[in-house]
Amino acid sequence: MGTDRAGTRVPGTDLEVAAVPQPRREKLTGWGRTAPSVAEVVRPSTREQVAEAVAGAGARGIVARGLGRSYGDPAQNAGGRVLDLTGMNRILGVDLETGTVEVEPGVSLQQLMQAMLPFGYFVPVTPGTRYVTVGGAIGCDIHGKSHHADGSFAQHVLELDLLLADGSVRTLTPESDPGLFWATAGGMGLTGVIVRAKLKMMRVETSRILVETKRVADLDEAMERMTLTDADYRFSVASLDNLATGPSLGRGWVESGNFAGLEHLPAKLRETPLAFHPKPLAAMPDLFPSGLLNRRTIRLMNEANFRRAPKDAHPHLASIGGFFHPLDAIHDWNRVYGAAGFLQYQFVVPFEAAATLRRVVERVAVQGAPSFVTVLKRFGPASPGYLSFPTDGWTLTYDFPTGTPGLAGLLRWMDAQVLEAGGRLYLAKDSRMSPGDLAAMYPRLEDFRKVRAEVDPHGVFVSDQSRRLSL
Repeated sequence: MGTDRAGTRVPGTDLEVAAVPQPRREKLTGWGRTAPSVAEVVRPSTREQVAEAVAGAGARGIVARGLGRSYGDPAQNAGGRVLDLTGMNRILGVDLETGTVEVEPGVSLQQLMQAMLPFGYFVPVTPGTRYVTVGGAIGCDIHGKSHHADGSFAQHVLELDLLLADGSVRTLTPESDPGLFWATAGGMGLTGVIVRAKLKMMRVETSRILVETKRVADLDEAMERMTLTDADYRFSVASLDNLATGPSLGRGWVESGNFAGLEHLPAKLRETPLAFHPKPLAAMPDLFPSGLLNRRTIRLMNEANFRRAPKDAHPHLASIGGFFHPLDAIHDWNRVYGAAGFLQYQFVVPFEAAATLRRVVERVAVQGAPSFVTVLKRFGPASPGYLSFPTDGWTLTYDFPTGTPGLAGLLRWMDAQVLEAGGRLYLAKDSRMSPGDLAAMYPRLEDFRKVRAEVDPHGVFVSDQSRRLSL
């Protein structure tokens, strides 16, 4: 689909200033493919075009969008305008001495890996997909398998340029403007549009991960292994069989790893120790019926995966894609859920609320609510972000098909358990939280609202999620 990019001629010259591309009406969803809404989508390529698009947003406002990997509705704006920033994807500068890189907001983590790994630098934090933009990574303050060691993404941002509702651009650092910086980090795009960011990268010697994978018989063993090995491994995650009950409740496998050094590589790999050439192995056609992933099929997959995991941990080398982003090997893997889509539910509870975690795992298993991906991680200390999700504790993620019988009631019960334990849900994956629960889960919500009101008093930046939650 083309766009009208007719520009404006500068009087007395042959120069032409590119006009903002014309908006196109499009139906948008999150990665879960639920709650679609229609908006006018604009695809700018410069910050001047961003400013023009913001100025013309209209009564329904505007919100930025990257590669659409948020699971719910934070990058949608029904009846309003959405800024697709994937065209602003230039790497603006690199300092190999300090390991810093300056980028536009549409640069993806995949791009950064391809550009920086040959020089021995990796992204500071990566989630379960590398198809995330830097702007989205900051706006959601994403986390990964290394939160206990590295914190969240925004903690590695040295500075950013934020285009405000009045069209001005303010350069922010955690030191110079901590209020607006930490309202923007994790602020779901509601303080302005990030048009530039400067990041501190992670130094690595190779592009391989030295991983230990160990089968665990139950939830207690999984939690014990992760607790005891936190100090030894930068990356740690447990995958659970969410349908196992009784003595096998929470069984699965734990993967713990660090970036490999040259001494860990076989001779052949030492010739190109920083090689990184990932490609999707297949594309998922949009042909699957809703309900294909159900209790029966997921039970079979869980059993096969559990049996495949080794009983004893032995170090082995894994690729970046294989360890961090296994689902990226299948392009558009979310289509396997069919048109009805799926709901990803991620929560965190304090370490001392381990009993709550167990109750949730047991209730989901006994009810037989199938989850294709069930992942347990340990978080370290929270970042200063007002709406940042991670905080000290256990975080558990489920992927539930939307057609799961009794799902609505199960999720309401889970909400209550998380609230009672002093936990919270992840805004980047949310599609159903209530405004009351949001206020109870995020104690710095009013601080966020105060900053937002100061920089955007007329509510120019708005999304389906912000309306639903009265953010």
